[in-house]
Amino acid sequence: MIYFIIMKQQQQPEKEEKVIENNNNDDDEKPINFATVEDRIYRSGFPKPNDFAFLKTLNLKSIICLCTEAYPEENLEFLKENNIQLFQFGIDGTKDTPIPRGIITDALKVLIDVRNHPILIHCKRGKHRTGCLVGCLRKLQNWCMSSVLEEYKVYAGKKSREMDLKFLETYDVTYLRQCLHSIIYQYHGYGSKKRRLLYNKDIQHTPRISSV
Repeated sequence: MIYFIIMKQQQQPEKEEKVIENNNNDDDEKPINFATVEDRIYRSGFPKPNDFAFLKTLNLKSIICLCTEAYPEENLEFLKENNIQLFQFGIDGTKDTPIPRGIITDALKVLIDVRNHPILIHCKRGKHRTGCLVGCLRKLQNWCMSSVLEEYKVYAGKKSREMDLKFLETYDVTYLRQCLHSIIYQYHGYGSKKRRLLYNKDIQHTPRISSV
């Protein structure tokens, strides 16, 4: 069985009281709901200009944006200046709109390709759309369902959506497992136990993206 990203022993998500949402005041350094998902994978709400200095410290290669709105010019300029690629997968953020499985699968293909790391995932608030993508990643990592749902709830707080929880319960990772047989592990650095996945040179995917 081939696994994806860096496989780590399943761990329970942080307790809710430790998740602090800042409101992007002038003195803030990080985007709202910023957190580390895995080594070189991050999540947050929509970055604002006063967050750019912090984002530079992450040495990002890519950003996955799950919003439908056009990316702000000042953000695009920041990406251009720092050679960061934007992958935009537009998902409606309203609570009555189901999460589209095909778009999530396309976003996962980008997320699990380490050539795009370090990478930041974000939507508007870093709660629902971002939580669904991270939850599907956790399923690829063989997290038990209760832990997948708990992590989603930690970041969504009192605004957890039943439709999102149902999506996470029913999302099938079999398709990705079958499509990624060509992925191989490579070990980086002498004695390193971190397992990385890379596509073979002749394998390409064409997700729906907006790039800069």
